[in-house]
Amino acid sequence: METIAGKTVVLTGASGGIGVFIARALAREQATVVGVSRSKESLEQICAEVEVAGGRGISIPFDISKLEDLPVLVQRIHELAGPIDILINNAAIEKYRPFQNYTLEDIQSILTTNLLAPMELSRLILSNMVNRNSGHIVNISSGSGKKGAPYNSIYSASKAGMIMWTDAMRQELANSNVGVSVVCPGYTSAGMFLKFGLSAPSLARVHRPSDVAIAVINAIKKNQAEVILDGILTKLLFSEIQLFPKFGDAVYRWIGLTKLNRICAENQMRDENSAQN
Repeated sequence: METIAGKTVVLTGASGGIGVFIARALAREQATVVGVSRSKESLEQICAEVEVAGGRGISIPFDISKLEDLPVLVQRIHELAGPIDILINNAAIEKYRPFQNYTLEDIQSILTTNLLAPMELSRLILSNMVNRNSGHIVNISSGSGKKGAPYNSIYSASKAGMIMWTDAMRQELANSNVGVSVVCPGYTSAGMFLKFGLSAPSLARVHRPSDVAIAVINAIKKNQAEVILDGILTKLLFSEIQLFPKFGDAVYRWIGLTKLNRICAENQMRDENSAQN
């Protein structure tokens, strides 16, 4: 079982949502947590929490969507914390829309932050892990990467890409001591639907963000290939959906997911229009 204590862990999206809970869980493991996020104040706050909880917190405000600047980020991490032992690609953005209502900028920003930035950051870090024959990369995906979520198609595409990319990398590194895991949370109590006062779909389990953080820690320690938080029944459902896509469509309509996402899209577009006016 892999130990985390004393390891240097780079965590993107560390200042909000699930990232905060992952940072806290890493602190309890006595890791050095290099938090990367655009929000300087929030990063400093979570790094202070890490220190109190028994870890070491290093704050690096940075916009990972600036792909050409990622070598600068990696160099800065090496200067402040030394070699990177673990990378957790957690940062993501989500925008609900009917597909035709996305702009080119929307598509580019979602795919860049959710998929291209994790790929490029991992590419820059992986060579050193391979040379040392030690390390771990965890990619935070989503159930939306297993079955496309209506009105959230670009996010779904980015998370599906993350799952397939992780799967391919894991096979390439199978004969090394570098682990690669993907974690697919379902609905969490930090989800977008709560922002609009909506309930999760019927039959859906709503996890606490701390549950996701624990799953990430276990994925590292046990070198798990893929973690789906909703358990074996959801895994079986996703496997059936792959064989019978229209069955999956019907399930999503039945549990209310399609309607929920449509309402989220309507509310998000309304709020953005109000802000512009």
